[in-house]
Amino acid sequence: MVKYSIFTYETLVHATAGAAGSIVAMSVMYPLDNVKFRMQLEDNSVSGKTPLQALVHILKKEGIEGLYRGIKPALTTLGVSNFIYFYAFHGLKSLRLNCKNPTQTDLILSIVAGVINVITTNPLWVVNSRLKFDRNLYFSGLLDGLFHVANTEGFKTLWSSLGPSLLLVSNPAINFTVYEALKRRTVSRTAFAFFVMGAVSKAISTVATYPLQVAQTRQRYNKHAKMNTAAMLLDIVKKGGPTALYQGLEAKLLQTILSSALMFMTYEKIAQFVFTLLMNRKAAAL
Repeated sequence: MVKYSIFTYETLVHATAGAAGSIVAMSVMYPLDNVKFRMQLEDNSVSGKTPLQALVHILKKEGIEGLYRGIKPALTTLGVSNFIYFYAFHGLKSLRLNCKNPTQTDLILSIVAGVINVITTNPLWVVNSRLKFDRNLYFSGLLDGLFHVANTEGFKTLWSSLGPSLLLVSNPAINFTVYEALKRRTVSRTAFAFFVMGAVSKAISTVATYPLQVAQTRQRYNKHAKMNTAAMLLDIVKKGGPTALYQGLEAKLLQTILSSALMFMTYEKIAQFVFTLLMNRKAAAL
């Protein structure tokens, strides 16, 4: 009887490559992520502007620091988050579950990996949201931010956006499922092919789940927000109309599509390099 385990070298490689890929992508695209975040919060400084206009405005008013405010905790949080997600997804996949439909398997495993990721990293994202936008904070990093929020606002606040975050498991689930489906149907294994597949899969998942992302952002940032996800979505529509649910979508699409494309391209190439190196060492040892 063959035994399978999620604790394998291959799973660790996938997780490390996924984390590295996400950090590289976010490092390149962070200014657009910052603009998207402010638009979702309806920040007056960028309201009504195009992503390019918003970038120029922030650069003029706040300098480079304004465009990259909060990048260090963002990269740390994203790296941890993607390490957990990729490890869970590929670890569960290595168990070789008996399912005849690979697309269905990818969808189920993506959802499970997403739930694991959300539950373990939600506090980091809550603190990260505060660090990204609010200049009047009593903490400057993730660790002291976690303790400060828990002590001053209650431990429960660290999971204030857990509802929409769990619903948004659908985003990476759609993303990974579409990506893996495209990958199975694509012969090319070039960097450009991975880039395009990552971009297409992320565009589909982003448009499908964007209103939930807006609600999630506002619940994470607003310490006084006590509304559940449905109430938050209704409140957004009531105050700004249906289009308010897609506030910042243009910036989000630019940022997230390019970030996902860069992330998958970097991830695949790192994984390919490590696995090729491992195979060559094994061949040399024979």
